[in-house]
Amino acid sequence: MPARSDNLLEKGYWEGTNPDEKPSAQWRARKWCEDLVLPAFSIKEGRSKPIGRTGYLDGLRGFAAFLVYWGHHELWAHDAIGAGPIFENGFGFNKEYHFATLPGIRTFFTGGHFAVSVFFVISGYVLSAKPLSLIHAGEVEKVGDNLASAMFRRWLRLHLPLIATTFLYLTSWHLFRFRAVPDPQRTYRDELWNWYIELKNFTFVFRLGGDPWFSYNFHLWSIPIEFRGSIIIYTVLLAFSRVKKNARLCLEVGLIFYFMYIVDGAYCAFFMAGMLLCDLDLLAADNNLPQAFPRLEPYKEIIFYSLFIISIYLGGVPSNTLDVGVLRDTPGWRYLSYLKPQAVFDYKWFYLFWAATFMVASVPRIPWLKSFFETRFCQYLGRISFALYLVHGPILWSLGDRLYAAVGWAVEPHALKAPGWINLFPIPAIGPLGLELRFLLPHLILLPVTLWFAEIVTRLFDEPSVKFAQWAYRKALDSSPLINNENT
Repeated sequence: MPARSDNLLEKGYWEGTNPDEKPSAQWRARKWCEDLVLPAFSIKEGRSKPIGRTGYLDGLRGFAAFLVYWGHHELWAHDAIGAGPIFENGFGFNKEYHFATLPGIRTFFTGGHFAVSVFFVISGYVLSAKPLSLIHAGEVEKVGDNLASAMFRRWLRLHLPLIATTFLYLTSWHLFRFRAVPDPQRTYRDELWNWYIELKNFTFVFRLGGDPWFSYNFHLWSIPIEFRGSIIIYTVLLAFSRVKKNARLCLEVGLIFYFMYIVDGAYCAFFMAGMLLCDLDLLAADNNLPQAFPRLEPYKEIIFYSLFIISIYLGGVPSNTLDVGVLRDTPGWRYLSYLKPQAVFDYKWFYLFWAATFMVASVPRIPWLKSFFETRFCQYLGRISFALYLVHGPILWSLGDRLYAAVGWAVEPHALKAPGWINLFPIPAIGPLGLELRFLLPHLILLPVTLWFAEIVTRLFDEPSVKFAQWAYRKALDSSPLINNENT
């Protein structure tokens, strides 16, 4: 009899079975279903994977995804009392003074745009990491292979989970006969056709005009921007692959200035900022930074704490309107409003650019902050962050909408969509704005359910989409080795 191994169960064998025997198809199917639907907190995990050099970025991305979830719920529930403008404007605007709108604090209530800005900067950083490391090593020939693989896989990796989740969401309306957002079409066939028409336009990166929203999940407006930003990063990396170090850094700064101050290309500047930060980090790891940087070493702590504080403040930029005059009339923003470049149409993205860039730059240089984003909870959120972004809206518009109506956040559309849920379990609206008992208690159900669905989507669509894109690229190669196989 073979010696008993401590990790026998981790290999998928039950105690008492012969490890040499291949498990039956029925057992493997049952195990796959269990792994798919069991939430992570119900599984005893062994020693966790070591956190890499940039593991804090996973935690930061996960925490940002949670802020998106929380902010959307705040605005959706409080629409019943018309509190959206209060949340979206700054502390003291129109003589409204609430804890939820205090500088720094308001990020935890309406920090969705700040979180998305952090997503973009992190993407610019992560997408450039491997190509830049090859450029620094002088392996310029491999850069083209790396970028070819990354560009081939990028559309599939971003859009396959989107397609799958929105298809299941619309199917659920007709299968279970309930109304959500948007209003369902008359028949399932009409629904599929409408979904297809919207989807083909939404996923076309070079579309000009038209509605920027995908009505089957309008929170996903950032996905096309993510893909365009990826194309910018890959193009710039290829163009700069043979450029000298100082010239490359100057050109990266020049492109950021061009996108932000010359043309209205704020989202491009986010990705370029991530690339610049990655370039500087890799140079710092090799002790190869330009001469000006070592002179700042004695002031490193005060510099990055200052950047972090500025980031927190700018991340709470009021965003209820496109009128910069409203920003100018907001206490604490009058003089900052004059910094907005002429080229930027929606002023909030200018301030969020600096907020997100300073946040990503400062986190690894502030030990306690980096440690927080490396905690098990933040790493867990990072692992499911994309799926959490995909599913939190549909759950909000179906289960969440009904729970909010049941506890007392009913609005006029509930009379048509869910009349039986209105004030089913009324709860007093005690507590400060944004933290009312009536708002918090539904999350005892909504948060676990949302995280559970995010885990399922991660296992069922997100991770397989990465593997499928890699497989498709390998199959499409003309007998050339796959140079890059990273999960980007």
